[in-house]
Amino acid sequence: MTVTLTEVKKMLNEVRMPYSRDNIEEYLKLAVKEDMTCLEFAHMLLRKETSHKSEIALQKRIKQANFPYVATIEDFDFSFQTSVTKRQITQLLDMNWVEKAFNLLFLGPPSVGKTHLAVSLGMKAVEMGYKVSFISMDHLIKLLKTEEISNKSQKALKKIMASDMVAIDEVGYLPITRQEANQFFQLVSALYQNTSIIITSNKGFDDWVEIMGDPVITTAILDRLVHNSEIFNMTGDSWRLKNRNTIFSN
Repeated sequence: MTVTLTEVKKMLNEVRMPYSRDNIEEYLKLAVKEDMTCLEFAHMLLRKETSHKSEIALQKRIKQANFPYVATIEDFDFSFQTSVTKRQITQLLDMNWVEKAFNLLFLGPPSVGKTHLAVSLGMKAVEMGYKVSFISMDHLIKLLKTEEISNKSQKALKKIMASDMVAIDEVGYLPITRQEANQFFQLVSALYQNTSIIITSNKGFDDWVEIMGDPVITTAILDRLVHNSEIFNMTGDSWRLKNRNTIFSN
């Protein structure tokens, strides 16, 4: 029986192995050069295809997460920000806390590394196969306010609800109305004990009543966020001010 390369490529396409389809000629040459057995060749081809599919899935999860920028724990300057330790953050990298739906709350003034840590942990979670959503508080409130009239908002909130980890950045930078606070409470309640939430905020808990505009709702929100959580009170100077770029040379 004569088998053509065109037929093999067609079959690879039918079984949804596009990477193998596009690269089989290269791997056939390599197999001949390395004097591979049939089993070794099949193993190589499947390994390459699996690796390619995993990379595509990773890039898709990164895109869907909507991170504001790329950041890693390795990039974080623990010598500058000493209110959290590398050991503390490293212990979080196994993502056991995500499996248990624990929350992380990073509190402190601007530019002390809160968002960097949230992004870094989110990216690590994505690499490990978790579904992550990263969103600013301001954008989240806009989605909640327009959910009933916007299909786009509905889809975005549905994605958030389906996530394993939701990072909500910049809570407290802008005050919200009582109605908006109630909508935020409903979201937190829906995620409670099902999804891990990361919060970054420039306000301490005592100031959240002023942000949310209602002490009862604020207490209910904090009760759910703090119940199973680790709280990081971050202090120190602004990293951006210390490392600012200047127009003038010395």
